[in-house]
Amino acid sequence: MARGGSTEDIDRQRGSLGAAAIGTVGSGSASTLPSHVNAAPAVVAVFETLKVRKESAVLFADIAAPPMNLLGPALVRDLVSLIQQAEADSDLKVLVFRSADPDYFISHVDVTRIQQYREEAAKLTGEASIALMFRYLSASHLVTIAQIEGRVRAAGSEFVLACDMRFAARESAIFAQPESAFGVVPGGGGVQHLARLMGRAKALEVMLSAGDYDAELAERYGWINRALPAKELGEFVKSLAHRIAKFPAGSLAAVKDRVNAIALAPAEEFRRDSDLFGEGARNPEAQSRFETAFKRGFQTRDAEMDLARMVGELD
Repeated sequence: MARGGSTEDIDRQRGSLGAAAIGTVGSGSASTLPSHVNAAPAVVAVFETLKVRKESAVLFADIAAPPMNLLGPALVRDLVSLIQQAEADSDLKVLVFRSADPDYFISHVDVTRIQQYREEAAKLTGEASIALMFRYLSASHLVTIAQIEGRVRAAGSEFVLACDMRFAARESAIFAQPESAFGVVPGGGGVQHLARLMGRAKALEVMLSAGDYDAELAERYGWINRALPAKELGEFVKSLAHRIAKFPAGSLAAVKDRVNAIALAPAEEFRRDSDLFGEGARNPEAQSRFETAFKRGFQTRDAEMDLARMVGELD
């Protein structure tokens, strides 16, 4: 596994990578970030798994990685490029993530391509770890909001936890941190965020039960800011994003920095969880449980509509 340096090293990398405004080109259907978003106008990012639209100082990014928004190499590659491009745009203040799939926001990582997506994550932080990629996003000067509809489990949950705010559709959003059912620990920051947001007892319930939690319970537990009716969610998030974007960039970044000093775990803790996930995924027991899950439809759209039932019956 690739190793980087200290948190300070990551901060220096953020500056140099953001200034580079590196774009990536994917195959298949693509979405192009308008050239006026970039610090270097000649560089235009083309995304394979994201659909982006800029409105003034707010950038909306819809996740579109069929068939079920798995977090694999292509999506990680696009997220890295998007973050770099967005940080390089001096006019941009708020980044909103949504899903183009009503049933899945981000399902979880593609467990068949762990090495490949980690290699893509390393292009942002210098370390082959989505945990450090997610933490980078939390520490960014950009304000990030997740507008959640559909299922968001495991690394999907960890991605939205890395965002500054989370708002979910009451009727459709489903949350889970089910890694323990496979014999591994959450490796993308879930342990760090959930324990701080929920407290010890609720965080242990969520992670050890490996169950699905609806938006209303997620709101009560502190997983998300608010659960809203689906018909109101989009307008609420859009209005909030544009309101925040009216305020000085310096004050937004300063407030985030001070809150992060209190609430965001050190990079070393994220690194440790990432290592534990990688080690656990290679364990024979975990390999056996993943194999059983695949036989029952794991990583297929229909079977994962009720993933909680599946993982509860792996024995």
